[in-house]
Amino acid sequence: MANYKKIKKIADKFDLFLIEDAAQSFGASFKGMKSCSFGDVAATSFYPAKPLGCYGDGGAIFTNNEELADIYRSIRVHGQGKDKYDNVRIGLNSRLDTIQAAVLLNKLEIFDNEIESRNNIADYYSEKLNDYVVIPFIDENNISSWAQYSILVNNEKERNGLIQYLNSKNIPTAIFYKKPFNKLDVYSNLNNNSFYISDKLSKIILSIPMHPYMKRNEQNLIIDSIIEYLR
Repeated sequence: MANYKKIKKIADKFDLFLIEDAAQSFGASFKGMKSCSFGDVAATSFYPAKPLGCYGDGGAIFTNNEELADIYRSIRVHGQGKDKYDNVRIGLNSRLDTIQAAVLLNKLEIFDNEIESRNNIADYYSEKLNDYVVIPFIDENNISSWAQYSILVNNEKERNGLIQYLNSKNIPTAIFYKKPFNKLDVYSNLNNNSFYISDKLSKIILSIPMHPYMKRNEQNLIIDSIIEYLR
């Protein structure tokens, strides 16, 4: 999770509305506070690839502001007012269907165990790969939900070679968000020279398999293959 305590100080200073993007952090915690409990409103995703995923599209909004909650409930159902034929604002059809809700309710019962498992898997990755790649850093007393486990290599050429090598061993990899936002056409008006960290990371980051049911022998194959290539 981002450092929301620092972000909140800035938001308070300039009277800004603070939205917590928790699309991939559901189940994580920052200094003892759970994801989706920061800001004026928070939102998460239940897309299948997320830590708590359903079997289709889904998501949730969190707020302690009852007035906002009423507005979001209205927007969810075509901008509904007193009844479904009374539209008081422009809305969406964003109702979570019953089947997805049933999947999520059942998965929620084992979610804490899955987060624990994800952290054990991430710890093992970090222990074994620490001398060969840049591993993720989690600040003390914080917990990640490990939507992905990503590593950094030295350069783009090395990354491309590693991807090919792992693919030859039937080990899947992913580069999430190959283009940083400043490279997208929709943000072409930005000064693209101002985002050198994002630009650099986008060329050297790589995500390797991560899910709560990985077996140790599967992890060892992935770890040994990465080390074998980089050596």
